[in-house]
Order: sequence, then structure tokens, then C-alpha cells
Amino acid sequence: MIPRAFGRRPALVPEAPPPPPPAAPEPAALPAPPEGRGPATERLRQLVMERVDPVVAAELPAAALRGQLESLVHEIANRERVEISAREQARIAEEMADDMVGYGPLEPLLQDESISDIMVNGPERVFVEVRGKVQQTHVRFRSAAQLAAIAQKMAASVGRRVDESSPLVDCRLPDGSRVNVVFPPLAIDGACISIRKFAKRKVDFEGMVAGGSMSPAVARILEIAARCRLNVVISGGTGSGKTTMMNAMSRLIDHGERIVTIEDAAELQLQQPHVVRLETRPVNLEGRGEITQRDLIKNALRMRPDRIIVGEVRGAEAFDMLQAMNTGHDGSYCTVHANTTRDAVIRIENMVQMGQSSLPSRAIRTQIASAVDIIVQVARMRDGGRRVLQVSEVCGLEGEVVTMNDVFAFEYGGEDQNGRIRGRWVTPALRPGFYERLDYFGLGEAWMNALRGT
Repeated sequence: MIPRAFGRRPALVPEAPPPPPPAAPEPAALPAPPEGRGPATERLRQLVMERVDPVVAAELPAAALRGQLESLVHEIANRERVEISAREQARIAEEMADDMVGYGPLEPLLQDESISDIMVNGPERVFVEVRGKVQQTHVRFRSAAQLAAIAQKMAASVGRRVDESSPLVDCRLPDGSRVNVVFPPLAIDGACISIRKFAKRKVDFEGMVAGGSMSPAVARILEIAARCRLNVVISGGTGSGKTTMMNAMSRLIDHGERIVTIEDAAELQLQQPHVVRLETRPVNLEGRGEITQRDLIKNALRMRPDRIIVGEVRGAEAFDMLQAMNTGHDGSYCTVHANTTRDAVIRIENMVQMGQSSLPSRAIRTQIASAVDIIVQVARMRDGGRRVLQVSEVCGLEGEVVTMNDVFAFEYGGEDQNGRIRGRWVTPALRPGFYERLDYFGLGEAWMNALRGT
């Protein structure tokens, strides 16, 4: 009878020293295609699992667990005369370690800092985004059941659930990465997982200028907007860099201000010491207990915030956000999905009408014109780069129309020899309607100098 080696604490096998942590993968290097898995390999995996005490394994550091599993795989492979290479033995140990303390086949992708998005379309198809380009990987799951278990593990890590009765969930990983899961029967080909990875590298305006996302003049304008407590809406499509832009602008908020953030899945990376982070809650098994963004915005107004930051406005909470911007919470930010700054105004109006259908359109537009100062349009372009396309001032209301002026607009200028889009940011250099506010903070002339390029 084989003794359960994992039953002895704290070692999994006698005196097996843990190997050093594996080196980080090269940027953009995707996992190699796995070697063939035969019955012998699966039998070896099963024999190893019989020797593992899950409770002890869960308490060990990942590196120590991987090292002891390698020793155990090698020992059982020799005893059972399973003819597989040392490389395959190491791979089996690594996969088992990832299954026990990580997220299975997704673990190498989560550790690769060059990957910004991971998209799982069932157990056989996994795609990633690297530098703005989407490509398929060689990553595979052993079965639909393994994929489902990993999806449920992700949801359970933040106290949420996903199953046939609740097949949609938004959650986040311990490192802050945002996760969306669609579970069968809604997902026909197996569970679908979409992961927006948490950026470990803090992005600021200097880095965005160096990366070609904006010009120094645009960066200076947005810096002044943040310091003068202008209300800003950041607009763009999925994956266009809205959250990155909001994080960059939030770095300029004074450390003495009280900030309340409201998100479906917390992913903002504010550096200030006085931050209250609020996150929505879905319904429970009895269909009760849901806390929406609208509920949180209403509650935030009672928390004496200096600024309110909403990760993404997508429904009736738009009305409450406008109310907050209009009632002394200057310098508040939010993001919306829209294709242009003009479309962003229309979308905000439509979202307000979702919860305030009896409110006249003119009243809604008046609220928008008085609440929002600046709309920043960002986009992911066909070369994979993310850029600021427009910075527009919301001027006011003329008749039934919200009037706007472009502060900056990106002008396409062709491609370079590497296929990267070239262009420049042009401005009419108009004096903004909120110039008095800029002057109040002593930055009116700095705004005009940025527009003139001086």
C-alpha cells in the first residue's frame, strides 16, 4: 500500500528541496503547444493525485508545491515504468500545481505581463491580446469540466457564483484583473471567460506621451483639467483604454481629497491615501440582496466625498452621476461606451431616460451641459495603439442642442514603414467657457499656452 506522502506536514515528499521560482517568460512569448497526452500520462496524473493531501498542498507556496510534485511524479513514473521524458514529467507537475493553487492552463498567460487580455472560447480555443493585436494560443483545457471548475474558482474567490442557474458573472481576481464569465447553457461550446488583466506597471501621462497615445500639449491640458477639478467623461469602445486614462488622470488628484470609487468589478488603481472603494453586488440565491451602481452613487453622496469616480456608467445611474457633478462634487470622473464625444452626450441622455422616462429631453440636456466640462474620446486603432482621438469641451445648450467645441482632435497622417499610424493633434486654440474656473486655480494662462504650443 502506497503511503499518502502529502499527509505529513509540511512536506509533500521527504526532504524535497523546492527549486528556485521559474524565470518570467519573455515578452509576448506564448506557451508552446503541449505534447501528446496518452493513457499512460493520465494514469500517472491519477496516481500522483492519490498521494496528494489537498489541505497540505493548499498551504504550501507555489514554488515549493511545484518542486515536491516534480519529485513525486518522477518517483511514481520510475516505479510504474511510465516512459515519459523529464520535460513531460516537469510539465505534468507544473500543470497539477497550477490546478491546485492557480487557474490551471491560464496561469502562464496571467503571469505574462505582455498580455493585456485573455479570451477563452470553450476548452479548445484560447486567444490573447498582445500589444493591441489578438492572436490564438496553443493553450488547451483537458475537458469542459476543467474549464467550468476554473471559472467557478474565479467567481468564488470574491464570494460570487456561476452555474447553470446563474450563468453570467462579473468578478475580479486577487491581483485586480477583471473577469467576465458566461456559463452553459448560455455559452453553447463550453464556458467562456474574458479577462482584462490588471496592469502592474503604473501608467501616467509621461508614459502615454512616450507611447504615442497623446501629444505633450494634450497631456498638459488633461493635467490642468484634473488639477482644476473639471468634471470629465472618458468615452471609448471596449478595450480602448478608458480605465487606463482614468487611472492616469486620477494620479493628479490632491492627496488631501476624499475620493469614493464605484465599480462593478474594482480595477481602478488610485494612489491617494483617502480612497473609499465600493463594488456592486449581484442577487443572491433567493433573488434578493442586489446592490447596483445607482444604489452606491446615492449612498456615496452621504459619505462626504470630494470626488466621485464611477468606473463605467451604463444605465440609469447616469442621472445620479449628473446630480453628483451638479451638487458640489467637482472633479468627478466616469466612463461611457461611445464612438465620438458627440455620441457620448447622446448616450448619457439615453441612459438617464432609462430611469427617468418622464423627464423632458431638454431638462436632461440642461443637466448634461451644466454637469460635464470635458469629454475625452479614446480608441484602439488598427495598428493596435491606443490614442486620444478627441478632447471636447461641453459649452452649453443652444435651443435643443448641446453645443461642443473640440479642444484637440487627432488628424490621421498615414503610416510609417512598420505599419504604425502617424498623425498629429490639432486645436483651434479657443478660449474655453470654463476659463474663469481655470483662472480661479491660477492655470488659465497655462491652458492657453498649452493650446498655442508655448
